[in-house]
Parts: sequence; C-alpha cells; structure tokens
Amino acid sequence: MSNLTAEQRIQKAHVALMKDPKYCLYSGIFMVGKTEVDEKMPTAGTDGRNTYYGRAFVDKIDDRQLRAVILHENLHKAFRHITTWKHLYDEHHQLANMACDFVINLMIHDSDPSGTFVKLPDSALLDEKYRGWDSGSVFKDLMQQAQGGSVHVKSVGNPQGRDIPVREGSDFGGFDEHDWEGGQEMGNEEKEQLARDIDQALRQGAILAGKMKGNVPREVTDALEAKIDWKEAMREFFTSFCMDKDESTWRKPNRRWIDQDVYMPSLIGESVGRIVVGIDMSGSIGTEEVGQFLGEVRKICETVKPEGIDVLYWDTEVCSHEKYEQDQLDNLLSSTKPKGGGGTDVVCVPEYMRDHKIKAECAVILTDGYLGGDWGKWDCPTLWGITSDITSPIGKTVRIQ
Repeated sequence: MSNLTAEQRIQKAHVALMKDPKYCLYSGIFMVGKTEVDEKMPTAGTDGRNTYYGRAFVDKIDDRQLRAVILHENLHKAFRHITTWKHLYDEHHQLANMACDFVINLMIHDSDPSGTFVKLPDSALLDEKYRGWDSGSVFKDLMQQAQGGSVHVKSVGNPQGRDIPVREGSDFGGFDEHDWEGGQEMGNEEKEQLARDIDQALRQGAILAGKMKGNVPREVTDALEAKIDWKEAMREFFTSFCMDKDESTWRKPNRRWIDQDVYMPSLIGESVGRIVVGIDMSGSIGTEEVGQFLGEVRKICETVKPEGIDVLYWDTEVCSHEKYEQDQLDNLLSSTKPKGGGGTDVVCVPEYMRDHKIKAECAVILTDGYLGGDWGKWDCPTLWGITSDITSPIGKTVRIQ
C-alpha cells in the first residue's frame, strides 16, 4: 500500500493529525510515553503510557485507518482507561476491553462521520446505544447481557451486530490490545506523574485547538474540569458540622461579610457529633480504596474529634456494624474487618440507621455509584465519595481518584 516503512507511516500520521484543527488537541498526548513498532503485536495496543503497533497490521491498513487507530490508542491514554477502569478488567477481561472501546470509537466516528480523513477499521466496535455513556456504564450493560452467555456486538463492518460468546479471561473485544497488567506495573509515583503529564498535555492541546479554531469534545472538557481534592472536600464537609463553634480565627475570614469588604474572623469548633461511614462492599470497591478512605477519615478525626464513628459495611444490606468511640479511633485501621460482597443497594444504610436509632451528625458513603435501587432517604447531611463519573442526586459528591 505504501513504500514507506511502518515507522515512517506512523510518524507521517502523527504529523497529519497534529496539523488538523480537529485533532491537534491530542498533540501532547502523542508525545507521552514511547511509540514503537512491535513485530509480535498482532494489531495495536497501549499500557496507558506507551503505544505499540504491529508491523503487519500497519502494513495492511490504509492511511485513514492508521490515523483512526493512532487516535484510538491515544484516547485510551488521554482518558487513563488502563488505570481508571482496572477494577472492570479484574472482574471480566473481555467486557472491560469492549466497554472502553465502545466509548472511544463513538468519539472517533463523530469527528469524521464520512471517513474522509480518519476511518475506523471494520472490526472496531461501534454502537449508537452507548452514546453519552462512560465505560463503567457500558460494562454494566454488557455484564447484564452476558448472563445469557453472549453479548450482542455491533461494529463498523457489521452495524446490525452479532452475538458473540462471553469467555472469562478472554481479551477479545475490538481490534486492539489493552495491556492492563503492564499499566499496573507502574508504581504509585509513576501513575501520579503520568496523570499530571496527561492533564498538562490535554490542557496545552486545548489551547492549541482554540488557536486553530478546532472544537474540544465534551468528553475532554469534562476531563479537564478542575478536580476538587476529595481529601480536602471530606475534611471541609466534616468540619462544617462542628458543634462547639466558640473559637474565632482570622486564618479563615467569615464568608458572610467578605462581599461587603468587611473582614471578620470565622468560628471554628473542636468536635463534631457522631459520624456514619458507609462503605460499599459489593465487589466494586477494593481493599486499597477502603484503606485510603478510612485512613483519611481517621486523620480528619484527629482534628474534628467526633464523639464516635459508626462504620457500616453494606451491599444489599448492612453486613457489619463497627462502633468506635473517640478514644478508640486510633485503632480504626488495625481493627476494622470489612464484610459483604453481594449486590448494591444503598437504601439499606439509612434504613439501618433509623432501625437502630443511630443519630448521626453527618454520613459519608464510599461507593462506585452503580446502585441497584435509588439513593435512599437520609436524615442527616450526606457526602458521597464516588469512584466513577456518577453524581449523586442528593447530598454532595466528590470524586475519589
């Protein structure tokens, strides 16, 4: 198809994409990590930082398809799929691959529906049904279908779709390879640095797109929204319910008077009432997340000094209730014993609190947000620490990254 080598064609495709107003947004993402041609790679793939292209695969696709494949791999990087959705991969390899691809391919298709500049390969998964969904929502839908032993999959070359068997451990799903394990080999510092590099690359790309009169897709705009540090948000939430507001401080001026150019001290308290901490144990929240969450709760308690904490582990019911009084909070991490692992129905938590007459100053709930029922009726202010892109319709939501 070309006298150029695979390496030369990939470099040429990068330059073409970077010059185009529609795709210059991703210029910096192309530069994150390595880009290599791998003789053993059957198609193309990424570990979330580096991208790999099979020589034979590159040689058999045209320039439009190559540009689409390059976009596909770099969108996986841009949205940090390999790290963000690792828990989906742990649950089902095949469906996790497919879920991420459905989301990305709609973006690529929408950028050039006629396929004049970028054209997805025929095997690329594409389904209008998933427009506006995130990968977690698509995965949940595929898992429901998979209970019948197969899923109905539409692709560029087969828009009517076909039923394909579901096999746990299989990596089939779309045309490319997702190196989830390779992504997990990065240490925490490497992952944090990668996240910063990607964020900076997208922000610089958005500036370039603006200068070239290009559009920034909604998905990228959402990703670039300023993220509140969940630890700070949780600390502020707890301290906002302090009971003994009898000390004044100039370190934090009273907001009520600032708009009148009057600076007055705010009142701070040293203790809060009883706190409920509800942790989703349906299988979507891992032990690492639980440890981080409880560790931050314990640190905040050193400042706000609650009367005590009720830790409720739940799935479709409250599976365990652990009570910690103020003088026992130092032992929270060493003594807690998470229990659960069924479905997901947070309604059981406020019902349990009412049944057991737990009068809480406030509640903080850790969950992925994929609930089996509604969000419950709460008798106290509620903070939701959610690990997905879902926002609770009640209370306050912070993203747990």
